[in-house]
Amino acid sequence: MAFMTDRKRAAGLGSAKTGTEHHWHMTVTSVALVPLVVLFIFTFGAILGSPYEEVIAYYQRPVPATIALLTMLVGFNHFANGVRATIEDYTGGMTRKALIIGMTCLSYTAAAFAIFAIVRIAL
Repeated sequence: MAFMTDRKRAAGLGSAKTGTEHHWHMTVTSVALVPLVVLFIFTFGAILGSPYEEVIAYYQRPVPATIALLTMLVGFNHFANGVRATIEDYTGGMTRKALIIGMTCLSYTAAAFAIFAIVRIAL
C-alpha cells in the first residue's frame, strides 16, 4: 500500500530511507550514555572540591580519564545526531543547511576541546 501521491513523487518528498539507521544510532548512544553518565558522576563527584593538584593527579589515572573521555565523545555524538534530526524536521531550505553546518561545527569543536583538555591532563 503506497501512501505517495503523484505530487509527492514529483517533488521528491518521499522517505529518506535513513530513519531506521538514525533511530538505531540514537538508541545505542542513549543506552551507552546511561552507565557512562553514572560513572562520570561518581568519578567527577569523588574529586569535586579538591585542590587543583589533586584533581590533576586523579585524572592522570587511566580509569577516570577514560570514563570522562568516553562520556564526552558519546555525549557530543548523541547531541549532534539529536539536534540534526530536530533541524531536519522543523526547518527547510537554506536555513536548514546553515543550521546543520553550524551545529556540526559546534559539536565537533566542543568534542575536540573536550578531548584535548582530557588528554592534556591525562598525559
